[in-house]
Amino acid sequence: MSASGGSTGAPVALVTAAGRGMGAACAELLAGRGYRVALMSRSAEARELAGRLGGWGIRGSVTEPDDLARLVEGALDRFGRLDGVVNNTGHAERGDLLGLDDRAWHDGLDLLLLNVVRMSRLVTPILKAGGGGSIVNISTFGAKRPTAAFPISSAIRAGLGAFTRMYAARHAADGIRMNDVLPGYVDSYPVDEAARATIPAGRPARTREVAEAVAFLISDASSYVTGESLLVDGGLS
Repeated sequence: MSASGGSTGAPVALVTAAGRGMGAACAELLAGRGYRVALMSRSAEARELAGRLGGWGIRGSVTEPDDLARLVEGALDRFGRLDGVVNNTGHAERGDLLGLDDRAWHDGLDLLLLNVVRMSRLVTPILKAGGGGSIVNISTFGAKRPTAAFPISSAIRAGLGAFTRMYAARHAADGIRMNDVLPGYVDSYPVDEAARATIPAGRPARTREVAEAVAFLISDASSYVTGESLLVDGGLS
């Protein structure tokens, strides 16, 4: 667990898109390891999960700057500190590489990259003042192995990897780390037999397996790891 300056109490982690799937798995695992969690999702599920975990949650979207600000400010008001951030989000529109219109690409930029940029602007001064912390972005294997099935996600999350490396280099001396977790197919979404056949491990990841990678990168166990993109894809890439 990270310490945050002179603040007292258990460490605090923010998790976005935490209502279900990988986000909920991250919230549950971190809470089980002693973190106080502040959660957000577009549905009411994150608030309900936060209640069960003894944390705090709001309803909001990662594409709305005001919602991100409410999450950060609310967590500070309630817990008095911030130690880690898990930037999780939904999926961009799928379609043909040149068939997707400008709106789809702009929406993907908001959803998959600007969410992290905006969150970073909000939390970096707080983490720096507190002596450091860790930010983990849940990305996709397509950032390393672009696939025509997910053109927007592959292209924009490759850009996320570049942002992560630049941020990590800039803020390492401040004690702030940023890393990406790149899942392959995950069992929170349907995986057909054709996709399953491409996975060397023979199955999709369990959400808990992705959460374990996130928890490692949030924790001090990875204190000398920053700017990395960790594949959690069963050998797919």
